[in-house]
Amino acid sequence: MKLYHGTYTDFTQIDLSLSQKGKDFGKGFYLSDNYDQAYNMAVFKSIQFNGNPIVLQYEFDESLLYDGELSFSKYEEYSREWAEFVLKNRVNMSDVNIHTYDVVYGPIANDKVGVQIRNLIEQNIDMDIFLKRLKYMQGITFQYFFGTEKAISRLVRV
Repeated sequence: MKLYHGTYTDFTQIDLSLSQKGKDFGKGFYLSDNYDQAYNMAVFKSIQFNGNPIVLQYEFDESLLYDGELSFSKYEEYSREWAEFVLKNRVNMSDVNIHTYDVVYGPIANDKVGVQIRNLIEQNIDMDIFLKRLKYMQGITFQYFFGTEKAISRLVRV
């Protein structure tokens, strides 16, 4: 399968130590199987960091997710389980992820997730409202998280 990473700077090696903490599925490398989604992220990042939009393309053998080669978690829709997982990852400011999955696949949370986490922690909203507000405003879109060197080594840049 083809996967895309939207960025503002070109690089040849994926360095997980440069990944940011507090993301939907933890500290890792995020990709999409949708070029337009990756391009939109590249535009957003290039504006944010004063660069140029770049979409990097990778090949990945999807069978590795199902043959036991890589540990894998999959969320096919917005669900309470997904929302709780995102919440735990978003509040984790440690360099160590809260899970040991090599790869996670699931919906992208709304960009305003930080506000919703604060509302939930301060008990201004309950988990059902939290879930509703995490849904991405442009409709459901998915992302792949690669969080270990083992997973990264299976990506081939093309």
